[in-house]
Amino acid sequence: MKLLKNLYLNNLFFYLLLGNIVLFVVAFFFPRLYKISWIAFLILMLFLAIDIMILFFAKKGIEATRITAEKLSNGDENPVNVSIKNYYTFPVVAKIIDEIPFQFQVRNFCIIRKIKASSQDEISYYLRPTERGEYYFGNLNLYISSPLLLISRRFSFDKNQMVPVYPSYIQLRKYNLMAFSNQLFQYGFKKIRRIGHTMEFEQIKEYVAGDDIRTLNWKATAKRNSLMVNQFQDEKSQSVYMVIDKGRLMKMPFNRLSLLDYAINATLVLSNVILKKQDKAGVFSFSKKVENRVVAEKRSSQMQLILENLYNIKTDFFESDFSRLYVDIKKNLTQRSLVILYTNFETVDGLHRQLPYLKAIAKSHLLVVVFFNNTELEDLIQKKADTVQEIYDKVIAEKFAFEKRLIVNELKKYGIYSVLTDPENLTLDTINKYLEIKARGIL
Repeated sequence: MKLLKNLYLNNLFFYLLLGNIVLFVVAFFFPRLYKISWIAFLILMLFLAIDIMILFFAKKGIEATRITAEKLSNGDENPVNVSIKNYYTFPVVAKIIDEIPFQFQVRNFCIIRKIKASSQDEISYYLRPTERGEYYFGNLNLYISSPLLLISRRFSFDKNQMVPVYPSYIQLRKYNLMAFSNQLFQYGFKKIRRIGHTMEFEQIKEYVAGDDIRTLNWKATAKRNSLMVNQFQDEKSQSVYMVIDKGRLMKMPFNRLSLLDYAINATLVLSNVILKKQDKAGVFSFSKKVENRVVAEKRSSQMQLILENLYNIKTDFFESDFSRLYVDIKKNLTQRSLVILYTNFETVDGLHRQLPYLKAIAKSHLLVVVFFNNTELEDLIQKKADTVQEIYDKVIAEKFAFEKRLIVNELKKYGIYSVLTDPENLTLDTINKYLEIKARGIL
């Protein structure tokens, strides 16, 4: 019974059997071929029996293992390796069918590989998840054929393997390397001259040529009878909060990844940069209420805490309540902080409904609103219009694109910083804005 369950007839067997049936039909008209037809049929059955014996009666045939990372990176290409060991004393043809998690909607996965006798081989393929959560792999199925290629024997391994999908830690590693290397300028980071200096006192020292005379300490100069100046250092440990809107407007997908997940990935990377710059990173999300709060700190476990909270962000994409956000910030953020708000506005009217709350937040904190270009509209604007309908569509697209620029100007009018970015450039543009604010000392 077990043999029948794992035995599959290959196409070659059916082609040969069909040829034999045709030979029998021809023999009906030419009786001399009747004996040859039976001989051909018996030879086919003999080879079938031999193929079954050499595949099913070996003590050990094939071993295979699926090798994945402990967690997958959302929105990135993640490698999955399959290690196969052939214990047969002859080369085999392996048809590999991995039961990929349903979230990928891949129903035709198949890799065919020839494996030498008594040898080991490895294959790789890539998966790009677009949702956070738990992903379950089914069986790793291998259909093994001998050189006769008449039948296949099925082997199954690694049933119900679960792999969680976390926010993009691959981007985290990429930008962690970039942020502290000489490659920054290749990716658009700007070196900005610092205006003035911060007022965090470090020490009093003797004046030397080149020191700023505005920092002369006259009391210390009188006591020492020589010019003394105050020395300052850059302010550190400033609080930076990344606020993620998980409401209806963040459900829009680009390249199969929602704006919410783009924001989550960017938040993870930016949190790491903030902590490396000796600032305190904090995170929370909101829609109908404020959730997933991580208080801004710079402890060693902060990144892991942020990662877990970002992974656990769940939403039904309700209408976002900006009044609740304002009340929560007023209550819990007592120290002036940099607040980076990931949200989206499609029209100026949509902005005006939330503008009173944004203005109120900006009175106590440095607020940066990050929202998104509609890249599909940009493609439509660049496309040449040939028909009246296409002209109409292009004008409407240009109107929406213009409203995005109006939103930037409207925010600027009330002292609110903004970042208008394409979803794929979100991480880079938010890091640039943070470094710009840090360099200019405007927090």
